[in-house]
Amino acid sequence: MKFSGRDRRRAKAPALALTSMLDVIFLLLCFFVTASVFSQWESEISISLPAASSSETPSRLPGEVILNVARDGSVTVNAKKLTLSDLGERLRKVADFYPGQPVVIRADRETSYDSLVKVLDTCRVAGVWNFSLATVEEKESAGK
Repeated sequence: MKFSGRDRRRAKAPALALTSMLDVIFLLLCFFVTASVFSQWESEISISLPAASSSETPSRLPGEVILNVARDGSVTVNAKKLTLSDLGERLRKVADFYPGQPVVIRADRETSYDSLVKVLDTCRVAGVWNFSLATVEEKESAGK
């Protein structure tokens, strides 16, 4: 027997909205690709680091700022040369937004002590207290 007034429809199974999930996955992929590019060591500048017997290969921290100090005392950040006043401004902004931000100072072994102290002083005046000096591991064969 057929009822004419009723429209029999099948119940649809609930669907999962994939478009928004795909957007989120794409954004995460873009974020991690960008983060991996910026997390590499800044080694385009030829700086010979001093050797230390207690030197260790550090684990990189996210967002770490790397300052390169060349033999002549010039400071480079992200392949851009900065004066000490420009460096101070940039570090002040970093310290305001991210207190405790780690800063690695890669100074050439031929850099004068005066130049290094000026960079350290600029860090302290800007409010950066979490900084370290990069070194390389001392080779045992070099001492023999």
